Amino acid sequence: MHESLRWEREASTLLLKGELDRDTLMGLWQQRETLIRGVETIDVAALNRVDSSGLALLVHLREIARAQGSTPRFAGISDKLQSLITLYNLQQIIVSADKSA
Repeated sequence: MHESLRWEREASTLLLKGELDRDTLMGLWQQRETLIRGVETIDVAALNRVDSSGLALLVHLREIARAQGSTPRFAGISDKLQSLITLYNLQQIIVSADKSA
């Protein structure tokens, strides 16, 4: 029983909502190049669940953005997502916009 993944752009922020996992990420994957263009912040606060496939997509989105000339930060990282980031040693890649640099 998966909740769907939804997303929207607000200025330079990409808002992700719902569940980001292997069962829900295909739509976002198909639009990733266009959606990430000009994004400075990826807001993950409204994600209820992220699995390792979803985390891989977040890393990939950041790398696409870097190739396009920007390095987005992530807003609203939950404790569960932070644990996954730490488990995979991605703290230098999935950087929180909520923390002081």
